[in-house]
Amino acid sequence: MSATTTATRGGKYLTFFLGEEEYGVEILKVQEIIGMQPITRVPRTPSFVRGVINLRGKVIPIMDLRERFAMPAAEQADAAASALRCIIVMQVAGPQGEGHAVPLGVVVDRVCEVAVVAPQEVEDVPSFGAGVRTEYLLGLARASTADGHGRVRLLLDIDRVLATDELSAAAALGA
Repeated sequence: MSATTTATRGGKYLTFFLGEEEYGVEILKVQEIIGMQPITRVPRTPSFVRGVINLRGKVIPIMDLRERFAMPAAEQADAAASALRCIIVMQVAGPQGEGHAVPLGVVVDRVCEVAVVAPQEVEDVPSFGAGVRTEYLLGLARASTADGHGRVRLLLDIDRVLATDELSAAAALGA
């Protein structure tokens, strides 16, 4: 990866958790954070597309990141954890490219913070072999915890989390 690309990976990220893993998305992509609300299932959509919501008169497609990343479903038994689940509404590049952003909501377990990530804290994603797709990751950001231990934040390129054909389907739901 070039030095120019590495330098552009720093900045402000909204961080959130899926299980014990911390993820980050560029803050400029985030439109708003809302509590969970009833989601209307749309037939014949991929399983990770939970459906749509009506947000102030606008239909927003909702994606379950746990399902998209093939993670186990969230525990429904823990009421405290369920209360923290929310939807992050983002603007993602539409199927026509950068000039056509579409709103998309993603269900996360809990929002953490807005973190400032320095470019030198971001490392390239290591190769996991030919069968593992990681193109949706901008990089891995090193962070420290209050107890002095290190952790890793997975920085998402939310525009690439969906493949082009899947994004077209999600955009059609919101139209």
